[in-house]
Amino acid sequence: MAAAKQADAVVAVVGITRDLEGEEMGGAVLPEGFDRGDRTTLDLPKAEQALLEAIKGTGKPLIVVLMNGSAMGVNWANQNANGIVEAWYPGEEGGTAIAEVLAGAYNPAGRLPVTFYQSVADLPPFDDYSMKGRTYRYFEGRPLYPFGYGLSYTKFGYANAKLSATSLKAGASLQVDVDVRNSGRAAGEEVAQVYLVPPKLAGAPLRALRGFQRVNVGPGRTQHVRFTLDPRDLSIVNEAGDRLVAAGAYRLFIGGGQPGAGAPGVEAQFTIQGEQKLPR
Repeated sequence: MAAAKQADAVVAVVGITRDLEGEEMGGAVLPEGFDRGDRTTLDLPKAEQALLEAIKGTGKPLIVVLMNGSAMGVNWANQNANGIVEAWYPGEEGGTAIAEVLAGAYNPAGRLPVTFYQSVADLPPFDDYSMKGRTYRYFEGRPLYPFGYGLSYTKFGYANAKLSATSLKAGASLQVDVDVRNSGRAAGEEVAQVYLVPPKLAGAPLRALRGFQRVNVGPGRTQHVRFTLDPRDLSIVNEAGDRLVAAGAYRLFIGGGQPGAGAPGVEAQFTIQGEQKLPR
């Protein structure tokens, strides 16, 4: 705290370690929040949370750098920190990479590969293997940060979404075209993501990522992006475990994150006629 009071700004490196989270870990002393490698809370360790709150009390700008191998429920930091960098376990060049991001020498473009829930209360108990309520595909709540989420030092927009067909037979492929525009002042990379929203059928997910491309777009410039979705991309797995392309009305969201999560993007709709069963 003495160092924080003398600083112009504070970069607080907090989180957990791989010594705490893992499969079937032993240990006679179990820290609060952990049970032999399993986590019983998504919160930061209490000592670290108290430190962040005390630093905020100094009035200094606060940047939180997270070190972790799984999702963290950093609700307080989301509301109070001036910025959060998710560093995971970055390796020996991690310090250099983080410094370049903080200094603006590198424009970050990473996207979350997991859902950051607000609390373990958002998840059903792990006493069965049902997917109901789990992962971005079946989670109906409001996450802290959704799968596919990530910020940049510039802004991107999407326009001119076009499909090769608005009605196709089961077993056919679908081509998706879209323009990605950098409307900010800095060059940056955008991860254009395609999510499929299938009909409400038994076993079907709420949404599913079906493709992504990382594109480098200069300030004020536009990049054309094309995706090809094959029959497997357009398929679902029903409750019987069969993978099939099902008939019905579908929706696509092409953007910088999930549909309905506030990410920039555009929508397109199409229908599939007939049904085709695919190999597992």
